[in-house]
Parts: sequence; C-alpha cells; structure tokens
Amino acid sequence: MDDNNRNFLLAIVLSMVVLFAWQFFFVPATEPPAPKTTQQQTQPGQPSKPDAGPATPATPGTGAPALPSEVAAAASREEALQGSPRVPIETPSLVGSISLKGARIDDLTLKDYRVTVEPNSPNVVLLSPAGTPGAYYTEHGFVGAPGQTQALPNSDTVWKADAAARLTPTSPITLTYDNGQGLVFIRTIAIDDKYIFTIEDRVNNTGTDAVTVYPYGLVSRHGQPHSAAFYILHEGLIGVVDDGLQEISYANAVEDPPETFKSNSGWVGITDKYWSAAVVPEQGKAFDAKFSGSQVDGRERFQTDYLMGAVTVAPGATAEVKGSVFAGAKEVNVVDGYAQKYSIPKFDLLIDWGWFYFMTKPMFYALDFFYKLVGNFGVAILIVTVLIKLVLFPLANKSYVSMSKMKLLAPEMQRLKERYGDDRVRMQQAMMEMYKKEKVNPASGCLPILVQIPVFFSLYKVLFVTIEMRHAPFFGWIHDLSAPDPTSIFNLFGLIPWDPPAFLIIGVWPLIMGLTMWVQMKLNPAPPDPVQQKIFAWMPVFFTFLLASFPAGLVIYWAWNNFLSVLQQAIIMARQGVEIPLMENLGIKRKKPVVTTPVETETKKAAKQARRAKRAGVRSRAENADGGEAEDEAQTARERTETKG
Repeated sequence: MDDNNRNFLLAIVLSMVVLFAWQFFFVPATEPPAPKTTQQQTQPGQPSKPDAGPATPATPGTGAPALPSEVAAAASREEALQGSPRVPIETPSLVGSISLKGARIDDLTLKDYRVTVEPNSPNVVLLSPAGTPGAYYTEHGFVGAPGQTQALPNSDTVWKADAAARLTPTSPITLTYDNGQGLVFIRTIAIDDKYIFTIEDRVNNTGTDAVTVYPYGLVSRHGQPHSAAFYILHEGLIGVVDDGLQEISYANAVEDPPETFKSNSGWVGITDKYWSAAVVPEQGKAFDAKFSGSQVDGRERFQTDYLMGAVTVAPGATAEVKGSVFAGAKEVNVVDGYAQKYSIPKFDLLIDWGWFYFMTKPMFYALDFFYKLVGNFGVAILIVTVLIKLVLFPLANKSYVSMSKMKLLAPEMQRLKERYGDDRVRMQQAMMEMYKKEKVNPASGCLPILVQIPVFFSLYKVLFVTIEMRHAPFFGWIHDLSAPDPTSIFNLFGLIPWDPPAFLIIGVWPLIMGLTMWVQMKLNPAPPDPVQQKIFAWMPVFFTFLLASFPAGLVIYWAWNNFLSVLQQAIIMARQGVEIPLMENLGIKRKKPVVTTPVETETKKAAKQARRAKRAGVRSRAENADGGEAEDEAQTARERTETKG
C-alpha cells in the first residue's frame, strides 16, 4: 500500500475511534428519563428509616449520623403530606409546604418547569417527605454535648406556627419550640422569589444552667434517582469545603466510607442535572462537613451535612445561628447571583461547567445575551457562530489562502511526482523546497478544524448542562434544542405511522448538516487516489448518522458553520484566481480536459516506460528463479531413477 494512503487511512481510523469514543462516553443512547426520582416502594405499615441528622458528638465539635425515630412509610406522597401539620409555601417559582414535624423543607414543586415539552405535562417535583418514593428533603436542628439531657429540636420535634402562617417572598414565618426545660427555640424562615431560603435560629436560655448545643444542617435523599450517567456530567453528592470542590457519585457514596472535611466556609448538597438542594452554613465559622451513603435492606440513603462548632448559651442569654437552603433549578444567573449576594464560595460550580470552564461559561453568556435580544436560543446560536467565524477569520483566511495556493501548485506537484517516480526522499525534498519558495504551509488546512474542536465541545456542554437550553425551541419541529432532532427520514418525517429504532432516527437537521458537509468537500478537487475518493465520498454519510443523536442545537451549529465555511472558502478561492470545480464535482458540468504540453507528454511517456521496464525486470528475475528451481528438481529426479536402476 502507498505510504500516503497508509497514513491517510490511519488518520481516518484514529478519527473514527475518537468520534465513537465521544459517542460512547458523551452522547446518550436514549432520551434522559423524567427528572422526578423514584425509589423502591415501601409497603404500607412497614417502617422506613430516613437519614438522620448529625448525632450527639463523642467529643465536642465532631459528629456522626444517628438514626432518629422511624417513620411509617406512606402509601403515597399525598398521604405523607396529609400526615403532618404544614405551613404552605407560595412564590413565583415554587409551591409546596414545610412540615412542622422536624421543620423540614420537604415539599417543593417547580412552577416554571415541566417533566416534558408537552404544555399539559406535570410540573417537576423536587422535594418529597420521608417515607415516600423518592424522599428528598432538607433539615436543620441541634445536637447536644455528651452527657447533656436537654431535649433539642430534631427530626421528631413538632414546632408551632401561627394558624394563618404562609411563607411567601413578602411574609416570613416564625416557628417556635419550647422543650419545657428552660430552652426556647425560635426559627425564622424567609424566602425570595426564586430558590433561596434563609434560616435564623435563636436559642433563649431561661434556665439556671449554661447549655451547649451544636447546630447542624443536612440534605437527605432516599433511593438512588435515575440519572443520565454521563462521564461529562456529575450527579450525586456535591459541595465546596476548604475552598475545594468535592463531587462524589451515588455509587461511590454507597461503596466507600463517609468522607469528612473541616472548613470555615462552603456549602454541601445533592445535585441532579438540572436541579439541586444544598445547605449553606454561616460563612466564616468552623464546621465539619460530611458526605455519606448507605444501603439498608436494599434501600439506599444519601446524605450531606454540616455540624457547626459548639454554641454555649448562658442563663438568661440568647444565641443566634444563621444558615441558608438552596432548593430549585440551577439557573445560571440565579446561582451566580446567590454566590455574589450571600458570599457563598464557588457556588457557581453547582452547575457542572467541566474542565473547559473558561470557555463553556463565556459561551453560555454569549448565547444568553443574544437570546435576550432575539428571544430564541436557536437564533442566538446562529449569531454566535457568525461572531466566532469573524474572530477566527484571520486564521481561517490564512489557511484558505494557503489551501488555494496549494491548488495552484497541483500541476507542479504532479510533475515532481512523475519526475522522481518512486524516489520519495528526493520528491519530498523537492516539494519542501517548492513550499518554501512559494511560502505555502501544507498543514495550514488543519488549523480551522483544530480551533473548532474546543468551540464544538463548549457549545455541546452548554446545551447539555444548562437548564436554560432545556426545552428551548427553535422553529418548526424543533421544540427542544438540548434533545436530538425527533424526525426521521425512514418514516418520511412522520408521514408513515412507524417509529424507527434509535439508530435510524435521522432527522432533517442531520441531513442538512450532511448535505452542507458534502458540498464543502465537493468544493475541492477530488483526491487522485481511488481509496481516498471513496473515503471522502462516504464521510458525510458517516457524520450524518453519527450526529443524528446529538442535541439539535449542536447539529444546527455544525450545519450553519459548514455553510459559512463554504461561502468563505469560495470567496477566497475566487480572489486567489483558483478555479472552483464545484459544478464539475457535483456532475452538473462536464469536467474540462487536462491540457498537457508536448514536453509534459514526453516526460509522462518516459516515466511510464521506465515503470514498465522495472516491472518487466522484476518478472524476468522471478521467471529465471522459477526456471532454475524446475531444472534442479528435474536433475534430482534423474539421479533417483539412475540409483533405482
């Protein structure tokens, strides 16, 4: 095989390996499931152990989870909500309630988000009470010092509230608990118009002895939720402690021992792709953070919690403790705003921007800026693509100019090939001298492709992880830019009542992308080698099938980028005086015959005769070798006959 062909095929194989690896690790095989999580149903009447808050520390300042009293499993979420007194929550973004038993925030529904793109689809349920399928809640309380007998608020404590209490952005609520032993706990909970709860606890000591308590906050989840299971996305336990991001998957939380950290600032929580719940202690005060998971009777439990340092309340004195809870959708501007307003360190990492944070987040801000101007994220993608092309224009222009010069040098390259024949060393030397003389870089054509790779990945990440792209429509049949094109050519785009298998769902936009790629390749002359011609001919088909499962927004970007590249390359070729063989390559026009001079004709004849003479010499040597072997065999046979005689 020719060395050029071998290297070319190797490059194609490596490219396919990269693309298939991308498909395996980054692209979902099926549509992600609905965001509402489920858990193994607990049978009515059987107890269910929710995760506990931090237990009484063995030594002050340390803690380990303890089990509170078991709660009877509810047959349904509705039953659980009716089983305890509650204070309703109503904001522009949330609806739900707070359980007075344990003062848990355990009932939240997102008003602005639905499970599917259908307008009558149910709203996303984020938090649910303990004992229900998919239990998920936050809790704040206190534990006492070793040997202390004072009753302290925990998951079983029933707090009191005004009968007309209702938590809204303009009306905080106040909960009280008197332990009957000289301690009165007063909790004030406020909420903004989005997803942040602020919690202020006051501890009044009306007794005669000083009391030491340790405040805690936790996020607990019962049962592992269905997740997308992508390698580029973290779902599970998360937090920032000691200025470092901690991400622990559900599987690792169950299999590994609990992880504990000491810190003076940070936050802990549990995150899904689009939603999250997190507790934030008062910043600047020491606390112990813990990430843990367990499995009891086949049911998994996950918990992140913090335990503050000792708070001693003297007789007649009052101590105050502050904290916050985030529970809602991971909207970029909202999360960033909370990080700044409440000085929560690295709270923006609640959204998994990935390793290319420095590119992914600016990409989102650019898309969001134009979305606010035009009102459509698909149009914003088109505008940002044009801007990226303008930014990269000097590099692309230099590359296309160099490629155009390469086309002008094609006849000279062919003459060098015929002149030196199989002497590749001398031919390469002559070609390098020609490139140097003409100031042409043969590798310049790779530069635009290499630059597009991080742009492609950052856009994919934005489409994949940001909730703003979820269910964001384009035009026509594209109702969700973060999901693949739902149409398929194999059922005539819905005209045939048949649902093709996943690998045959080749929608309109993947076909447009493949067509633009095909036209872009036809813009250039076909490679002289037949193997390369076949590979280039099938490459658009390969990419069409490959990208069919990618988010529609990414395929739209690629198709639009191909179209702009075709335009740009055509203009540059025309300015360089290079003939554009597009119509000939498409078969619309007949290809022009190659005109050769008499000298070129004689040179080609001489080179052809030299190759024929070389092949004839090889055959002659092979025949002589075969003839010699035959004569030796005949002589051996005669000798054997004479010996027998």
